[in-house]
Amino acid sequence: MFKHALFGAVALTAGALTAQSEPFTFVALGDAPYGTPEEVFAPFETLIATVNARKPAFTIHVGDTKSGSTPCDDAMLDAQLGFLNSFAPAAVYTPGDNEWTDCHRPKAGGFDPLERLDYIRRTYFTDPSTSFGTDPIALESQAVVMADRFATYVENTRFAHEGVHFIQAHVVGSNNNLEARDQKAAMEFFARDAANVAWLSDSFDQAIAADAAAVVLSIHADMFEFDFGPAWAPEGFLRHSGFINFAGVLTEKAAAFDKPVLLIFGDSHKFRVFRPFPKAAPKMTALEVFGSADMHAVEVTVTPDDPAVFGVTPILNPALDGQG
Repeated sequence: MFKHALFGAVALTAGALTAQSEPFTFVALGDAPYGTPEEVFAPFETLIATVNARKPAFTIHVGDTKSGSTPCDDAMLDAQLGFLNSFAPAAVYTPGDNEWTDCHRPKAGGFDPLERLDYIRRTYFTDPSTSFGTDPIALESQAVVMADRFATYVENTRFAHEGVHFIQAHVVGSNNNLEARDQKAAMEFFARDAANVAWLSDSFDQAIAADAAAVVLSIHADMFEFDFGPAWAPEGFLRHSGFINFAGVLTEKAAAFDKPVLLIFGDSHKFRVFRPFPKAAPKMTALEVFGSADMHAVEVTVTPDDPAVFGVTPILNPALDGQG
């Protein structure tokens, strides 16, 4: 009863529908596991086993691998890396704010956020051209493709599967780290925002050139930050200055692509499917994954030669005993 067909009412061109464009599934999740190791590690392991049993092509974690109120120490971050590598066969990941942006909080250990970000880049992305998981897949990393300008951004990756292009961009909650607390945070934001915009633009250009059947974009942030309703307009979102540049390029490129785009994100812990830009980018659908107490996942069915392209089915975590 949870199954959704996502918007994608467009006839795909013959060039995109090759013999290799076969239906497949992937799994998306985020904002988990939240809590102490004693509280949440076992149920998260149950969720991973449940996901792996469904044999998806790969899994996407959209960030916030820990709570903002648990320590950001090496042990916690290393444990989350271990979880990413236990997905079968492969997993891709884009960081959330709890792994670094919010680590200055006393409950998180009072760490320097930029030092924690550097730790994630050094330990998680030792080979940015390879995914996580038991049988990793090959990725393109911005640090390699755009090494002359953006060698730092190992976490921005992309790949193609069965004619569908997948993009991961490092856009996080807490207003994308555009914070007034210190100048270093603002400088980090402006540099990363420029990298994200360049990566998004180039990746959509690649999808257009390849005549891709669809695009899937994964970020962490809930860029919308308020209750969604029928009267919501994209212009309202532009008040959130940490997302204005990225959103502008996203809507422009999605409109130019003129085929189904699925935006996957987390951050506000509310499973929902909606059209975020009905006027500016009418063929884009947004999927927010479960999170926190609702430690479930979402299976996305992709049928490249079907006008609907995407279908969504929740994967409930048996460890939660049907709760959430």
